[in-house]
Amino acid sequence: MSIRLQDVLDHPSLTAADPVIRAAAGRAAGTQLRWIHSSEILDIAPLLEGGELLLTGGEALALASEERRVTYIRQLAERGVAALAIETGVALPSLPSSMIAAAEAAGLPLIELRKVVPFVSVMQAINSSLVSESVSQLRRADEASHAMAVELAHGGSLDRILAVLAGITHCEVTLASLTGAPLASATPEYAEAADDGPGSTAAPEPAPGMQEPGQQEHARLIHIDVPVRGILAAQLLLRVPADEDENLARTAGKRSVDILALAMLQRMSPGLREVAGAALIRAIDSGSQPWRLQQLASAAGIPVAAPLVAVVVRSDISHQLRTALEQHLSRAAQSHATYVDNAELLAVASLGGDASEESRQRLLAGLGELPAMDGTLAAVGPLVTGISDAPWSLSEAKLTLELAASPQQARPGNGGVHRPVIDAEALAVERLTVQSLDPYQRRNFVRQQLGALLDHDAQRNSRLLDTLATWLDCGCNTAHAARELHVERQSMHQRLRRIFELCGGDPRDSGRLAALHLAARLARLA
Repeated sequence: MSIRLQDVLDHPSLTAADPVIRAAAGRAAGTQLRWIHSSEILDIAPLLEGGELLLTGGEALALASEERRVTYIRQLAERGVAALAIETGVALPSLPSSMIAAAEAAGLPLIELRKVVPFVSVMQAINSSLVSESVSQLRRADEASHAMAVELAHGGSLDRILAVLAGITHCEVTLASLTGAPLASATPEYAEAADDGPGSTAAPEPAPGMQEPGQQEHARLIHIDVPVRGILAAQLLLRVPADEDENLARTAGKRSVDILALAMLQRMSPGLREVAGAALIRAIDSGSQPWRLQQLASAAGIPVAAPLVAVVVRSDISHQLRTALEQHLSRAAQSHATYVDNAELLAVASLGGDASEESRQRLLAGLGELPAMDGTLAAVGPLVTGISDAPWSLSEAKLTLELAASPQQARPGNGGVHRPVIDAEALAVERLTVQSLDPYQRRNFVRQQLGALLDHDAQRNSRLLDTLATWLDCGCNTAHAARELHVERQSMHQRLRRIFELCGGDPRDSGRLAALHLAARLARLA
């Protein structure tokens, strides 16, 4: 019998914590648990598999910004975590209203633990029961995998292979391409019909729940990646009815991945160009020898001597963003290759032609229009003259992301949604400096150039450093800088007079302009 969230909340090991459900309380009775885990790490979502009750203390959340707290809730919900329980106390007296609202909107049960209990004792008490349940689920999942292998060996269609999985899990099952197009599907009813005999093997109608999730509000959709030869080729979607075993569906779905990959390989194997493209990205990322990059580039359809750029996207939804990125690169570049490595989506794009820099700018602009979420960062590396220099473009794009202070640097897009795309060339000075000077040398240089200004800002709680940096970035154009800072021109002149006093005079009348600009950018970076 499956263990539900309400069962755990009623268990003596957890009732001592005086738990209260603050969000999505209606889901507590029906939410099934796969495991109980505890962690104070805010970036824990990518390490979870879904179905967990996550226990956490309030120390890390107490120090986090409101935006980070909300992102934390959204990431856990998107990962399929069953529920989140937070211990309140001295560090975090109560749950922030922003977290409660975000959890309610995401349908993630949020529990406040108002008394201290040892998390280890809770996990030992509950996980022992979950282990027994998992053994039974693994046995049934292995039965499903074996039956699917038999169906594959006898030449069964993808629909009939999925029908085996649907019959054992009692779920609607769909195998979809990366663009969302259904490749095959089955329902429990179709599975029963298939068991009656070797009748028609025609594909069943797409499961209505897969088409319109609103029709099955109480069902839960499980996403499982299906790679073929190491390349993400499809997604397995299982819609689990509220009264069925979600953990069995997840376990059986993961057990079926290899069978589905073999079936796809027989019927729709990835071409040489796609395989070579993924291998090329891995070779670029590892810094392989130029001759190896040239071999793989030729096989991937990328000219070895054409101008190209590297692109790095860091996101918890890298797999989902890959399709949108490939569609954009198909329009903006002559040829391209992509590869997903955990939370990083890597790409190289061959731009070609005499207007390669213009093509790069169009690529940058188009990236800003891609679907994104808070917490996503992307960088476009410098333009290089051939595949042999691609590792440098990629490493500079990664360094650019490291130097980017936060997603707040991004300009809001339509509807206020952040689409943070950073041009590595905009941080060329910073990239060169951090690679050439150690942190002590950088801090010492900034202090030598701007010490009086930094002290003034610290003592007066002013922002003259930001004013100076903006003015310098605007080419010392006072009117332009005033518009950027949203201040009156007269106020801007007053600020500059004070800045010049602190910096030893108007830098335009001396040779210090470049040094002040570099120091301002390094100070702002720090």
